[in-house]
Amino acid sequence: MNVVNAPSLWLDQLGASSKRPALQGELDVDVAIVGAGFTGLWTAYYLAQLDPSLRISVFERDYVGFGASGRNGGWAVGELAAGIEKYAARSTLDGALRLTRELFASVDEIGRVVEAERIDCGFTKGGNIRLARNQFQRARQIDEVEHHLQLGFSDDDLRLLSRAEAEAVCNATAVHGGLFFAHCAAVDPARLIAGLATACEAAGVTIMERSAIDMIEAGRAVGESGTVTAGMVVMATEGYTRNLSGRRRDLVPTYSRMLATAPLRGDQWAEIGLDHRPTFSDDRYMVIYGQRTEDGRIAFGGRGVPYLYGSRIDPACEVRADSHRLVHDALVDLFPILADVEITHRWGGVLGVPRDWTPFVHADLAAGFAAAGGYVGEGVAAANAAGRTLAELITRTESARTDLPWVGPTPRRWEPEPLRWIGIRGSRRIMARADTREDRGREAKVAMRVSRWLRGG
Repeated sequence: MNVVNAPSLWLDQLGASSKRPALQGELDVDVAIVGAGFTGLWTAYYLAQLDPSLRISVFERDYVGFGASGRNGGWAVGELAAGIEKYAARSTLDGALRLTRELFASVDEIGRVVEAERIDCGFTKGGNIRLARNQFQRARQIDEVEHHLQLGFSDDDLRLLSRAEAEAVCNATAVHGGLFFAHCAAVDPARLIAGLATACEAAGVTIMERSAIDMIEAGRAVGESGTVTAGMVVMATEGYTRNLSGRRRDLVPTYSRMLATAPLRGDQWAEIGLDHRPTFSDDRYMVIYGQRTEDGRIAFGGRGVPYLYGSRIDPACEVRADSHRLVHDALVDLFPILADVEITHRWGGVLGVPRDWTPFVHADLAAGFAAAGGYVGEGVAAANAAGRTLAELITRTESARTDLPWVGPTPRRWEPEPLRWIGIRGSRRIMARADTREDRGREAKVAMRVSRWLRGG
């Protein structure tokens, strides 16, 4: 089997590399943004739209999209890892519902910018289908849809699918039914982030690559090759936040794994389906995710490598054969027709997990510090809403977004080791066993309550 050890299918096809100048010496700007992923560049994009006079610079350790923004599954999905109830508990139910609607709208907002800026990234709003592949997954879907309808959502947002309806969309094995969620688009994330970077530069934003920032202070960002003084410093480092001085416990970096098949034949697609490019998954606890790419492949991922002690990031983990084998096994379990199909790309990357598993937007204008992130793997669309909100907060622009319940203080820090290693690893093991238990026809509610307690989610 010929495997290309590229950073990702997306970055490999783009030919991504460092081509912009690096920070050298002292620099003074109005806004310094650390991290050239989706959060950082959406913040820069909207800042430049709201106030073209601002001197905005973005600093990236490697190159644009090197991290999760160029390695993810290409789901621009209008939802957050934390549910409605979690945000309602910290504010009001109305506020939580407004936040949910804002996330829905962020998918269309990305589509609007893609069209306006002529970004060729294969953006296709085909929705998302989550399959139910055992009775317990089906029961959770029924409860979820009933709950959302009671909250005022409609079939235009999400709806249950019968077994026949689900199989007509995504003809996987062991289908009991499904849930269709409308607010999701498939994209090539590397082409999206590259196009966004170009749009930012056209608006006057400066992007510097190979410009590692080691420490963020009030009004300053200090790096290996220079120091930046700014009226506002934005931390948009997601899973790599642990590399900043004093911030190792702010967000836990967690690995996810992906692979991509060679382009499939027409008869293979006729059997699998996914005709309008909906993204797809099922309702297991150990999350899987996939899409039909614009060039006719399947890009598919899942959580493969456990949390590394000390919040360590190890690039060698990105090509571990045992982890990718688990992802491949899950894909073939869904679609046995793919058992002998060539896998052209295997890659991995880290995502950021806050202590309360709740994404956040934070801006302290007096201190000159802002941050957003903690998307727990659902950041393509959420980062658009977060970046837009940060830009409005920084420019003191009134909007319906600036008082949403994810705007507030940064989450509390994770526990020191070995406590967080024990909690996260223990939770992951319980979740995997819960999936196995449910596949064997046995309930796993108690196990999942223990898992959530261990991980603090």
